[in-house]
Amino acid sequence: MADKNIATPEPATTAADWKTTDVGSVFVSNYPPYSFWTDGSVNGVTDMLAESGAPDTPMGLYLHIPFCRKRCKFCYFRVYTDKNAREIDTYCDALAREVELYAETARTKGRPLDFVYFGGGTPSYISVKHLNALVDRVKQAMPWDQAREVAFECEPGTLTQPKLEAIKGIGVTRLSLGVENMIDEILRENGRAHVTDEIYRVMPRVHELGFDQVNVDLISGMVGETWETWQVTVQKTIDLDPDSLTIYQMELPFNTVYSKSIREEENSAPAVANWETKRAWHDYAIETFRSAGYEVASAYTLVKKDRPTSFVYRDALWHSADMIGTGVASFSHVGGVHFQNKTHWDAYLGDIAEGRLPLNRAFTPTEEERFAREMILQLKLGHISASYFSEKFGVDILERYAPQFRRLDDEGMLSVEDGQVRLSRQGLLRVDQLLPAFYEPKYQGSRYT
Repeated sequence: MADKNIATPEPATTAADWKTTDVGSVFVSNYPPYSFWTDGSVNGVTDMLAESGAPDTPMGLYLHIPFCRKRCKFCYFRVYTDKNAREIDTYCDALAREVELYAETARTKGRPLDFVYFGGGTPSYISVKHLNALVDRVKQAMPWDQAREVAFECEPGTLTQPKLEAIKGIGVTRLSLGVENMIDEILRENGRAHVTDEIYRVMPRVHELGFDQVNVDLISGMVGETWETWQVTVQKTIDLDPDSLTIYQMELPFNTVYSKSIREEENSAPAVANWETKRAWHDYAIETFRSAGYEVASAYTLVKKDRPTSFVYRDALWHSADMIGTGVASFSHVGGVHFQNKTHWDAYLGDIAEGRLPLNRAFTPTEEERFAREMILQLKLGHISASYFSEKFGVDILERYAPQFRRLDDEGMLSVEDGQVRLSRQGLLRVDQLLPAFYEPKYQGSRYT
């Protein structure tokens, strides 16, 4: 899940103390909130794409592969578990055609790709035949031989030796494994398709192929987790020897199986750990991984000290790079405009079949909002420099947000010294819950997506 592409609108939680894990979105992946994007703004996207863009702005490509063996009970992405090989072939053909349509626009024509990201869903779900056919067409339209990063999300149970070799063969530099937990009972309860035997089967093969970077995803607070099981998961993850780690805290967006059962007060409604507990588990993991040679790289990531690692996709997005999001429900940020694709299968395929981009809704932020977006997202790194924003936007963040920084400093969430803002460990652990403090008044308390 490394990319949090939200498929459909859903209300945001309004819990004030953030103690209980209420139903609603928590993770902040953009600003202003998605709920302010409208279908009436999509004409601006077409106009923007018809104009030549800034050639010095890095450009990346996101490819959404929305297929999974099972739907996790906490999943809120646009995914499908009922598509056969013919339907997958149809979708991959449409995905390639969408990239070709973008490649023909003045905004993107001839510009090199700085990064490529295969997200989902489960990109590793599709066959080697489908993957190679898709990549052959996409690379004809937008070559990525010079890209700094090609990232690929995987579910361990879908990886065979031929598939791993194919993934390596298309130029993937960062392989991200959705491990989530190392206890079979917890994986099954939360609806994960894989079990730990599949993780242990595939990891030696992954290491043997020599990917530049192997990342493992974990989730703190999955249903059924205890202190004891979490400690086991952390230690077993260390034994897997990944180059980097991503740790998220379990949340309950509205369109998940778990959220539905909670809202409808079903007897099967899960007991989800509160935020204090999840933060404590996350904190324990950070300290344990640090003792094993990892260092903190952001609110969610740790990297092995002696290995070359990077998250180009993340850093590019948080510094306003252009990113073309392709596939059903995908999000794009190009030429200063935010926009999302059609969110349902037939509508997406229908637009592509008729030779037009499948645009659903869009938003053109002001210069002030572009500046605020970068600052809000870069705070997730745990540190920002006032000089960066002064040089790029002509804004003194220490003056603009003095009350917010002062309050968060008093609460022990961050410190401000010598023009640097640094989040404390407690600030990092709850960063998504702190960020709305920097929203404009009209966006505070609004529905997020």
